[in-house]
Amino acid sequence: MPRQNRVLPNGSIIADPARGRLTGNRGCLHDTDGRMTGRRWTNKAWISCLPEFKGWTRPINPPGRWTQLFFTDDLVALSAGHRPCHTCRRAAYLVFQQAFGAAWPQIGPKPKAKQMDAVLHAARVDPATRNKRTYPAKLSTLPDGVFLTLQDESQIYLWWQETLLAWSFAGLRPVEQRPNSPINVLTPEAIVRMLALGFQPEFVPMIEGIIHSRYQN
Repeated sequence: MPRQNRVLPNGSIIADPARGRLTGNRGCLHDTDGRMTGRRWTNKAWISCLPEFKGWTRPINPPGRWTQLFFTDDLVALSAGHRPCHTCRRAAYLVFQQAFGAAWPQIGPKPKAKQMDAVLHAARVDPATRNKRTYPAKLSTLPDGVFLTLQDESQIYLWWQETLLAWSFAGLRPVEQRPNSPINVLTPEAIVRMLALGFQPEFVPMIEGIIHSRYQN
């Protein structure tokens, strides 16, 4: 039975057999028996990591340690509110840092991790409800790589190269008709601003007719 550690673009953590190109964490979310507690985070440093780095290994959900989460690709991790790790994804972190500095020049060209985490946490979490913060927008105003929902929030979509794609762990399916009504943006507004300025994530879905986002580690 798959563990509850696969992350959706809306930040939810579910059980699914799909494997991804990235892992990561947002603190310890499991109990001493390795079961998820219902906590969605325990710190503001939500990161995405490489599944393998310098041969380091660790058990899944060790007692009192951080909980391993898995993402199909960078766009999903970013939509969930995770930034690249500065250790195992150093090159991606530096690109993210530069893009972040361009989006928030008042912070400086090389913002520190804690500064970025503070801005990201405010953009991804509604302090009143502690749920994921979303906002309405028009599809035509969004950059590539943004996740969203329509009035029926059960289906998640990706906006990519002027094409609306229905997302699932199995892949991405083009939608023939674009919605006329405002949509609900899942990707944190802080990340959307960076994407609009030209930020290019490291791992994105492969495009071959129908776009597939399912990867094997």
